[in-house]
Amino acid sequence: MTRTTALLLFGFVAVPFAALPLAAQAPAKPLTVEAIFAHGPLIGHPPEDLTWSPDGKHLTYDDGGELMDLDPGLKPEQPKPRVLVSRAKLASFSGASDSEKDRDHRDRYKMADYIWAPDSAHLLFDSNGRLWLYDLHNGTGVQIGFTGAASGDDPKFSPNGEFISFIRDHGLSVLRLRDPGTPATVVAPAPTPDTHLATLNGEVDWVYEEELDVRSNYFWSPDSKHLAYLEMNETAVPQYPIADWIPTHASVDLQRYPQPGDPNPGVRVGVVSAQGGKTVWVKLPIHPGQDYIPRFGWVDRKTLWIETLTRDHKHRDIYFADAATGQAHAALQLADDNFFDESYDVSVGSGAIVLTNWSDGHNHLYLYSYDQANPGAAAAKLERQLTRGDFEVGDVLGVDPAHQLIDFESNEGNPLEQQLWQVSFAGERQQLSAGAGHHEGRFAPTGGAFADKQSTRLDPPTLSLCQAAGKCNVFWTTKALEPYRLRAPRQLEVKAHDGTTLYATLLLPEGAASPAGVPLIVNPYGGPHSQTVANRWGDGLLFDELLAQHGFAVLHADNRGMGGRGRAFAQAAYHNFGPLQLEDQLTVVDAALAQFPQLDPKRLGWWGWSWGGTFTLYALSHSDRFRAGVAVAPVTDWRNYDSIYTERYMSEPSEFASGYRDFSVVNSAANLKGRLLLAQGTGDDNVHMENSIQFIQQLIEGEIPYDLQIYPRKTHSITGPDVRTHLYNRILDHFEEYLKPKISSGTGQ
Repeated sequence: MTRTTALLLFGFVAVPFAALPLAAQAPAKPLTVEAIFAHGPLIGHPPEDLTWSPDGKHLTYDDGGELMDLDPGLKPEQPKPRVLVSRAKLASFSGASDSEKDRDHRDRYKMADYIWAPDSAHLLFDSNGRLWLYDLHNGTGVQIGFTGAASGDDPKFSPNGEFISFIRDHGLSVLRLRDPGTPATVVAPAPTPDTHLATLNGEVDWVYEEELDVRSNYFWSPDSKHLAYLEMNETAVPQYPIADWIPTHASVDLQRYPQPGDPNPGVRVGVVSAQGGKTVWVKLPIHPGQDYIPRFGWVDRKTLWIETLTRDHKHRDIYFADAATGQAHAALQLADDNFFDESYDVSVGSGAIVLTNWSDGHNHLYLYSYDQANPGAAAAKLERQLTRGDFEVGDVLGVDPAHQLIDFESNEGNPLEQQLWQVSFAGERQQLSAGAGHHEGRFAPTGGAFADKQSTRLDPPTLSLCQAAGKCNVFWTTKALEPYRLRAPRQLEVKAHDGTTLYATLLLPEGAASPAGVPLIVNPYGGPHSQTVANRWGDGLLFDELLAQHGFAVLHADNRGMGGRGRAFAQAAYHNFGPLQLEDQLTVVDAALAQFPQLDPKRLGWWGWSWGGTFTLYALSHSDRFRAGVAVAPVTDWRNYDSIYTERYMSEPSEFASGYRDFSVVNSAANLKGRLLLAQGTGDDNVHMENSIQFIQQLIEGEIPYDLQIYPRKTHSITGPDVRTHLYNRILDHFEEYLKPKISSGTGQ
């Protein structure tokens, strides 16, 4: 087969990503695993927890232990951060050390450690449950509420600033700030343990936090007189034991975790007075222990809005409910034949409902109207589809009903990039961000100013303060990577068997222009919702470059079933959790091998994490082409994972038993080819350790050799400089060991 014929067969196109200066063609400083992981992020610490004050006059952020402040009103042409709360002062607020799980959750779910008071003159710090009220005028902090580690979680100011609410002992409490010595009022207590009920009032459980992106389950009414909260009854939800074997006497944390087909938490929305008293429960037509309530809030001081999602992910409704009586009426009903996109955010207020939906084939913005004087009088009316075209709307960053403006993220113009946009209720839109790459925005609540976090594949995040479209000034950047002179991977486009364009990148070792038997490592994620081949910064590029410096080529590809490319592309994963994804990845591998003859088809490796780890095991047990693989924290039996995620794509086990059997790699372990390294954290509360144990049992029964790396107490992220250094050294050593030796002819192994 000639090279030209091969390219035509594979539908392969090589797209140069960017022209680099000659000086960037060779790294001046070699990378090591220790340099990347052992001493904190190699790029430094970009600002975290960016938060605007309610009056829009301050943009604050955590800068490695100090709270910094930008005042947009002071020389916006050259913003200069100043220390708002010093490192020493923040240290004085510190409580007990976070557990491994708490640290992981705060990082994974982007949980801020402070909030602004409505008067923009005070801050509330949440230090491991201890709540401190900080006065910006005199620089003093006072601990409020109860003492000890159980002071309160998910604290909030009432809109009038007179009260602070928080979660304590799984119930909802309110403290009056003008009476700091008075104990908090428990307005929605959780049942006592002797009732044998597992109930959370206003508290978020693991599955809602992980799979529905819920960050809070209670909200103040606009007049500060009531709170609406979600009650989650988890009594019927099975418990999973997470063991800690480090102490002399091992301990077990029992986690409520619904697996496919199990009862889900029973959920309902209640309204209670800020002074305490009887809860009014909203009457919704949902199935207890089955359906979900992803979002809810206040329309006005008398009315709630509530979003519901059926267990099969095919029906998404919005209700208006009378806060005094609990009577609810359907305002909006949406349906999908397979499943909805994972974006459940809704904005309701001032007669307008704004949400995203992919009913026309792409995720776009829709505007509905309702009777503001009497919200429950009639169903909402579709006013218009605000965006349309061959692109995806991402997160909605802000809705301003007064000025009828919506700020949002979108990949319009380039499916591999993301820009910041604004659209009016009339449908007129403008791009706010400028420059190639990936932009994330944080908009002032008063409108106008916003923070823009921009990055590209080769450029770590740069943060700018913007006053309007195109008028931005940098307030944080880094040059830490300049000595390494990173190289851009080649941007590839490959046609899938059905003609769909698949995007990929290939990073070749330097000097690999002539045939030299270069080993190729495939590193996909492959799972739903994610998009890994994009022009944005990711720490994985550093490890890719390290692998290339060790003589490996690294290939990333986004297969059908992933996100960012529209409804049909994403819903290809419906009832197909393996075969289609592997088909696309092998198509890209074959195209790369045809285009770059220096790549050795007999020295192929594969590695991945989470869904990517599962994908590693699926590839090694459904193909004999890979000599080595690394699977980190993989799901090995889809009956082991949580109900919300798995049933979205696989339905319940009773409805799709063949899929649970065929797509669970524990059932194909006996066919595993290539040498496997399996890595797992014992404290993983996302993909439980039972997945690895069950897979290992099948390998033992099949007399298949393997390597295992356990990380005590570590969660799904396996974080920490020591363990990350150890893990990535193990991955590097694994590929050095099994891809570098010469291959015996005829075996392919």
